[in-house]
Amino acid sequence: MRSRSESLEFALLGLLSQGPLHGYELRKRLMAIFGPFRALSFSVLYPQLKRMVISEVIEAKEIGVTSRRTRIVYTITKKGIKRFELLNSAVTSDAWEDEGFGVRFAFFSPTTTPNRVRILEGRLLRLQEKAGVLKSDLASTPAALDRYLEEWRRFSLDSLEREIAWLKEMIITEEKSK
Repeated sequence: MRSRSESLEFALLGLLSQGPLHGYELRKRLMAIFGPFRALSFSVLYPQLKRMVISEVIEAKEIGVTSRRTRIVYTITKKGIKRFELLNSAVTSDAWEDEGFGVRFAFFSPTTTPNRVRILEGRLLRLQEKAGVLKSDLASTPAALDRYLEEWRRFSLDSLEREIAWLKEMIITEEKSK
């Protein structure tokens, strides 16, 4: 995903490929994918949905008019399904970087096994690079220069090593399913 907008479009198409949803439910599910620390306001979501309606990858239908407001349900179109398949089949380095990996992983089921392996291997290499930099920093930093920074680096390295081990297991599992 080259941009946050494309990443959001991919996630929305992925969610809507599973069935129609209204805006509040879409936001709730997106928050589960993107995580609680990444702000996703309605002022970001609804303009994206509007662009997608205009480009005819999704449809919006008003249902259940209440005393407060009309509920709009979004549905993926055939053009949207093709767009999701296109985005899902394109594996670039963005798929394994921090910003894009979680979104891609959330929609691994419709991703082909070779593409899943490519994404996992790309993520593995990226994290191994990061771990190498952290190990080097820890080894070259004078002792007690800043013990809190040193502890943060150790914690970060430990987290990276756990994710690296998990990725290796995932790759083995994927390769067995080929």
